[in-house]
Amino acid sequence: MNPTQLSRELRTAQTPDLKRRRWIIGLSLLGAAMGQIVTLYQTGIIRHLPDPPIGPFDSDKVDASDYGYKRLDTPDAAGMLITYAFTTALASAGGKDRALVKPWVPLLMGGKVLSDVLTNLTLAREEWQENKALCFYCQTANVLSVDSLALAVPEVVRAAKQAFGSGSIQHQG
Repeated sequence: MNPTQLSRELRTAQTPDLKRRRWIIGLSLLGAAMGQIVTLYQTGIIRHLPDPPIGPFDSDKVDASDYGYKRLDTPDAAGMLITYAFTTALASAGGKDRALVKPWVPLLMGGKVLSDVLTNLTLAREEWQENKALCFYCQTANVLSVDSLALAVPEVVRAAKQAFGSGSIQHQG
């Protein structure tokens, strides 16, 4: 796509898909912020993660436990930064009609967000089993991923129809 056209479309077009993609971008950046906060704790830059006064939350306990460091010799929150950055890039890629022109991009984004939700559910279960507590920041990021998945569905369905030939797709307004 012409960079000038892409710039204009991403910044000014008002299609339903672009509005939902902008929400996905914002939610992903908020998820990355959750990962940044926990990474600050897991690397000793900050000493405490405040939790809400209700619920099964003990972020300090969870994020200082073996659970938080057992993969790749890296604090697990650092991986959150990568995954949410990738989702941001996928939601940002392509113009307003990408479901029609490049359906593989929204399909890839939908697959990525679905994978995030499934991974997050698995990790939340593991987090609870190992710690009998939850990290508030991680669970907030999980909710953001579920929201992103719901927002992605309409464009993913449109892209799947285009890619796999079950109907004619119309350009969005």
